[in-house]
Amino acid sequence: MASVINLDRAKQILDEGLEQANQLLQDPSKIDGLLMMVEDKCREIPTIGNTLGDLPLMISMVKSYCTKEYPEVSVKVIATIVSAFIYMVKKKDLIPDNVPILGVLDDIAVIALALRICQPELLSYKLWREDKLAKAAA
Repeated sequence: MASVINLDRAKQILDEGLEQANQLLQDPSKIDGLLMMVEDKCREIPTIGNTLGDLPLMISMVKSYCTKEYPEVSVKVIATIVSAFIYMVKKKDLIPDNVPILGVLDDIAVIALALRICQPELLSYKLWREDKLAKAAA
């Protein structure tokens, strides 16, 4: 089981998905489809601690980037997040998702690593979004 959540393997998975992620980033309609699948997938995964707490923020940042509303994030960060989302929704996981509890550990490991890689830019996006909402409310 230790190899399932190995961060080196999670990094390899993210790196392998970067090319496909960069291709998807060229077509916002495909990104929207991926993001909807990620949101559906999140409903199936139990939250373990705060590991998935920032997942909706990640989804929002990708949407804002793709609509060019928030371009102040590096393409590498967006591609890393999209790569994690691709892994999360694809049908072939290291452990099939229908295996109780264990089936989602690989998804959680990949998302957790993406969160760790993207944390500084995710925090900047969160502050930007909060400021935008405050200005809209004023």
